Amino acid sequence: MVDVAANVWDRVVVGHLADLERMPRDALVGSPAGILYRYRPLSGVDPSGGAPVLLVPPLGAPDFAYDLRRGCSLVEHLLRQGRAVYLIDYGPKSFSDRTLGIEHWVDELLPTAIREVASTEDDDVHLVAWSLGGIFALLTVAAAVQGRTPLPVRSISTIGTPVDISRVPLVAPLRPLAEVAGGRMVSSVYRGVGSFPAPVVSWVFHLTAVDKLVTRPLAVLSRIDDRDCLAQIEAVDHLMNNMHGYPGRVFGQIFHLLLRGNDLAAGGLRLAGRDVELSDVDVPVLVVAGRDDVIAPLKAVRSAVPLLTGSPEVRFSTAPGGHLGVLTGRRARDTTWPELDRALADWDATGAGRGDADGGRRGDVDGRDAGGATDAPVAGA
Repeated sequence: MVDVAANVWDRVVVGHLADLERMPRDALVGSPAGILYRYRPLSGVDPSGGAPVLLVPPLGAPDFAYDLRRGCSLVEHLLRQGRAVYLIDYGPKSFSDRTLGIEHWVDELLPTAIREVASTEDDDVHLVAWSLGGIFALLTVAAAVQGRTPLPVRSISTIGTPVDISRVPLVAPLRPLAEVAGGRMVSSVYRGVGSFPAPVVSWVFHLTAVDKLVTRPLAVLSRIDDRDCLAQIEAVDHLMNNMHGYPGRVFGQIFHLLLRGNDLAAGGLRLAGRDVELSDVDVPVLVVAGRDDVIAPLKAVRSAVPLLTGSPEVRFSTAPGGHLGVLTGRRARDTTWPELDRALADWDATGAGRGDADGGRRGDVDGRDAGGATDAPVAGA
């Protein structure tokens, strides 16, 4: 009863339960297209936690998805491991950004950020990416290898990144309709509007959790003495109410190349007149899927594994949680994050990157050959 009274008082009188204060950070370089931030090291933590980490957000979600709230922040967790942590923030997109395509991130924005981090830290960089950010990270490394300009990347970790869109139940029914229509109507809309608006992105994310929205009042009442749970709900609401829009051209590419054509499931995407293949990724990769993710279901995420034939080691893991929960849910603290820690530490120790890792490529979690994934199920899997 004391906990209930304290929670109700803070929610009604103070106005919030979650501590949404962001981890301190400094802008290093930037432009209207994106700003590279470096998070300040934590006092009293030995800053020798291995190679630096660059967090790669997706479009649509605000950058603080990696720093959701105090006590449930991947940024804070990585800083406590003694790592140097960087993040590239794209910021909200406007009508003036309508001509930006995926190749802008793959050929310009991410390579510039990676080289800046590597130069600042004098070390190769671990890329940690969520959702669409994982596609950006994989294609960026693959395009650099293809162009014979390898980037100083030590490893890539993708969390909740769908590769085979045909395995996403939410959009699977739309693919035949999109094929019949030829995409002409959608193309005319995004070209005219110039973007996929932020309110629509927010609405879509809320729609994927409509069952939780319906049952949430009962859930809140049943957990009203659980401050951590209530704070997490509040923080997630804050994130979902602050989504960003997509530039029109990126949305068009997602619609035509991923939704209609499902090109990535075949191995790559055609960008700026050339084919960028996932098989050209030549660094170790950790692939993490959420077992309750409806935006990036396990099978859609796992489809990346057999395509990463150029990687010296591919680890596939599952963790409880939905699309955001697998990244920064309360259970991610004991599942996804320790698995990420192990992978980064292993690849620090082996000097992985540019094909130097000596890890083998073994069978997947079901005992069948999944194209070379090292089975590394997280705790509770």
